[in-house]
Amino acid sequence: MSTLFTATSYGAISVKNRFVMAPMSRNRATFEGLPTPIMATYYGQRAGAGMIVSEGIQPDIQGQGFMNSPGLHSEAQVEAWRAVTAEVKRQGGKMVAQLMHCGRIGHPSLYPSAHQPLAPSAIKAAGQTFTPSGMADFPVPKAMTDEDIHAAIQGFATAAANAIRAGFDGVEIHAGNGFLLHQFMASNTNCREDNYGGSMENRLRFTLEVVDAVVKEIGADRTGIRLSPANPYNDIVEEDTEALYSALVDALPELAFVHIMEANVRAITEILKTKLTSPLILNPHEHAADGPVGGEIADKVLDAALCSGVAFGALFIANPDLVGRIRMNGPLNDLDPNTLYGGDHKGYTDYPFWQPVKEAV
Repeated sequence: MSTLFTATSYGAISVKNRFVMAPMSRNRATFEGLPTPIMATYYGQRAGAGMIVSEGIQPDIQGQGFMNSPGLHSEAQVEAWRAVTAEVKRQGGKMVAQLMHCGRIGHPSLYPSAHQPLAPSAIKAAGQTFTPSGMADFPVPKAMTDEDIHAAIQGFATAAANAIRAGFDGVEIHAGNGFLLHQFMASNTNCREDNYGGSMENRLRFTLEVVDAVVKEIGADRTGIRLSPANPYNDIVEEDTEALYSALVDALPELAFVHIMEANVRAITEILKTKLTSPLILNPHEHAADGPVGGEIADKVLDAALCSGVAFGALFIANPDLVGRIRMNGPLNDLDPNTLYGGDHKGYTDYPFWQPVKEAV
């Protein structure tokens, strides 16, 4: 039997197989950041995965970067998430909350607080974002003060505690894809001259302090972190990728897991694997032309002992019963790219399940 279908554990989180549903924003929460009943249906449908990593959840008001994205910073949000996690558990699954502070990625028109985005430095991101009035340039963010930094760290810790109260099995700290923690680590977005900028050690400080605060709140065995080495998404330039992530991994405590979103840099993944004391979850993209992660790619990295679990993204959107389909070599639904962000059940909870046709006796 393929290793994909065997049990394992990530810290205190025991899982029934090595499938991990990757975090994917779908923008079906309310404008105020409340998870909705349809989100409980969506995640419950996909509970065949050994572990689900939620879409990005803002840990505090300032962390929101997208319209209709969920939060974990109010009692109403905690209560609404309980319905989601309860449905996943009812279906036999495990779920962790991805805590994502967007930093400079956002626009005041996209959230109730209409705040100016925060960032390590007042450097705007190249590109545009979709707003209710159409496409708009990213604004120049506010450079974070010491008070802002300490408030953000506390926001992660409080949100982690809220996640456990809401029924999640743990949390994943998002430190990749050009969001706030990644912005502190990257040389083109962090031009600070204090203890959080300049040297590599200083640029890693914020991320490590967030990890430390979350670990103190809920324990290392329920805390994971997501990294995306060399990923230029959201206008990121690292320059010192191998040294940067080697230093980060060396400084991390033993966590429930480290989750790497691979950006065609397999050599760096292999280096980091040798340094890790935590289980590795890999979203494998060895080559740009590989396409969505499927069973063959997953088997390859598991057979090579490169990771303990494999994160599947796009295929889980279109195939709620992906685990069964891969086990039985079944057909796969096509993804509808027009329904990825926002909307109702269409392209969200209405993808059909596949039932193998039984041979006539």
